[in-house]
Amino acid sequence: QVHLVQSGGGVVQAGGSLRLSCAASGRYPMAWFRQASGKEREFVATIAAAGGRTYYQDSVKGRCTVSREDAENKVYQQLNDLKPEDTVVYYCALSPTFIFPGTSERLYDNWGQGAQVTLSS
Repeated sequence: QVHLVQSGGGVVQAGGSLRLSCAASGRYPMAWFRQASGKEREFVATIAAAGGRTYYQDSVKGRCTVSREDAENKVYQQLNDLKPEDTVVYYCALSPTFIFPGTSERLYDNWGQGAQVTLSS
């Protein structure tokens, strides 16, 4: 199993931005999901292992950018113009059976520990 380590998260303001990272032990296609309390995990975005090809769900299109730092085997998520519904727990994920765009969580066996994003009062 590939070990995924997340960083980022914390307190954010409505209309602000967040930036998350996920480090893997190798270069793989990666996905971002998020989950609100009492809800199922929701797909956010994916990025291919090569070529920088990305795919975003409709709710974050135009606000989200997923990028890759190949030298460090890291994937990043930048999300701008934050809304209350964006302030949930974010997870990165990896699957050896990934086929682009890989939007189903059933494809993923390796998950990061999660990053909590909380809206400031």
